[in-house]
Amino acid sequence: MAAAEPAVLALPNSGAGGAGAPSGTVPVLFCFSVFARPSSVPHGAGYELLIQKFLSLYGDQIDMHRKFVVQLFAEEWGQYVDLPKGFAVSERCKVRLVPLQIQERFRPAIKYFGDIISVGQRLLQGARILGIPVIVTEQYPKGLGSTVQEIDLTGVKLVLPKTKFSMVLPEVEAALAEIPGVRSVVLFGVETHVCIQQTALELVGRGVEVHIVADATSSRSMMDRMFALERLARTGIIVTTSEAVLLQLVADKDHPKFKEIQNLIKASAPESGLLSKV
Repeated sequence: MAAAEPAVLALPNSGAGGAGAPSGTVPVLFCFSVFARPSSVPHGAGYELLIQKFLSLYGDQIDMHRKFVVQLFAEEWGQYVDLPKGFAVSERCKVRLVPLQIQERFRPAIKYFGDIISVGQRLLQGARILGIPVIVTEQYPKGLGSTVQEIDLTGVKLVLPKTKFSMVLPEVEAALAEIPGVRSVVLFGVETHVCIQQTALELVGRGVEVHIVADATSSRSMMDRMFALERLARTGIIVTTSEAVLLQLVADKDHPKFKEIQNLIKASAPESGLLSKV
């Protein structure tokens, strides 16, 4: 379910140091959420100075009760990576501030947690590319922690705490009502037999078509997961995979975003133990 792709602005190529940059400074593009602002920092600036600059640029939009990580755009990978240890700004670059957000306390308990995080991140990247709104809920984050740092929630429409197992909250219903023509949703996360199942059944009861991404959905118990998916499939809910969902969303190789989606799925999703337990 999700928001528009974050805007990353390209700085003009103005030669070493950048035209107009004060002596001894380096031009840097600072990205946060859907925003991007060009600025500069002293040559050799490290993590702390970058954080200070983010606060000076976006202080009125940053929730200081949350934790963040600074990431650097890596040309060789074509995406952002965590800021290397001891990083110092030496040339023009792009950095972004990402909220540390599936939930940290679940990490040691959920089966194949790393696999569903990897696939979930791919789905979120696809949503950003295609401009599909994403809504995220966190089950009792005060006790269970926020979503893990590997999941990039940049540009999501809504992040809500909850205690109810289903994510169909009044705020979620209001957000869905703001999206024109919503007929179906895609669900993934944890736990399959609790939050995913109750959300899916509630949405189907309201006439919404539901797709559950099997390779991005797990539980602490594989038996719980297996019987939940079987029950959901019997009710007409579509149990599918991340690659099937992404290709269904573009539908045609002539889709303007097909190449970007193709790049996401060039490496197959992990064939973990989830495969034989569906």
